[in-house]
Amino acid sequence: MFDLQKLIRPCLLNLQPYSSARDEFTGTEGIFLDANENPFGDLNRYPDPHQKLLKEKLGEIKKIVPENIFVGNGSDEVIDLIYRLFCISGKDKALTFTPTYGMYEVSAAINDIELLKLPLTDNFQININELKIYIDDENLKLIFICSPNNPTGNNIENVDWILQNFKGIVIVDEAYTDFSSVNSYIKKLVQYPNLIVLQTLSKAWGLAAARVGMAFSNKNIIGFLNKIKPPYNVSELNQSAALKALHDNDTTARNIHIILEERKLLEKELLKISCVKKIYPSDANFLLVEVSDANNIYNSLVEKKLITRNRNTVVKNCIRITVGSKNENEQLLEYLKKIDTLI
Repeated sequence: MFDLQKLIRPCLLNLQPYSSARDEFTGTEGIFLDANENPFGDLNRYPDPHQKLLKEKLGEIKKIVPENIFVGNGSDEVIDLIYRLFCISGKDKALTFTPTYGMYEVSAAINDIELLKLPLTDNFQININELKIYIDDENLKLIFICSPNNPTGNNIENVDWILQNFKGIVIVDEAYTDFSSVNSYIKKLVQYPNLIVLQTLSKAWGLAAARVGMAFSNKNIIGFLNKIKPPYNVSELNQSAALKALHDNDTTARNIHIILEERKLLEKELLKISCVKKIYPSDANFLLVEVSDANNIYNSLVEKKLITRNRNTVVKNCIRITVGSKNENEQLLEYLKKIDTLI
């Protein structure tokens, strides 16, 4: 039986959250003299601390009730809050599978939480037998799974086994889910009370600058996240930008289609270049590409203002290439072919 109370840090169980002026009066009309705001300007009022309109629209799109949605200042804020909610500094542990998104490790270090890092297999999947050694550790509170994974690009298997066998919280980070053919784990929230699904508007929705991340979970976990977040964690500008994008779903769908088509074409053309040794299967908006000499090729591309991500220290001789516009991809391919002639 899943018992959330046993997983929450004891000092937070009876926490009284900060009550802002907008918690005490929720109307939209009147003379507002309650929040010590400046009476002049266009951005002089505090934003909705509960992001009601944004959560309603997200709920409509994701087919989930607003009570199961948390909105953060990017997914990075949500990751940090999850550590703070469940882990006691210097005592509790978290676990993830490498290579993966680096903020799980950074946030663990900031919060003084030991992060166990289990290497993925050669085909970038979880080794369940290796995981079994750690899964019953009473101090292991969190398991982070990035799927589709960054930087490898593939969907991760055996997530259900972990949800069924781990007594702590499982966080499935779906930042790239809109580019994948695999269904989101949002559909399994009712089945798994220990599941938190992370998503973002930074990738498919084109709002990286706005910093809007989401967590989807049962209403009790969401309630605790709302208790410990800063009162005005998502600005009015960012909420408005998110709502505007969410009301233009057709444009986002069209852009995703273009990116997926360009991903196919980019992969096809890259494989014709001899310095490209391998391209790993991708369910994201990027390709992990093994090349003959990652450091030199990366530096040569930078000299031509073609900026990829050098992942050589993470996956040997690999660069990560984000799928750009048709013109951007063509420029990349053109210069890689020139590099090819010099090798």
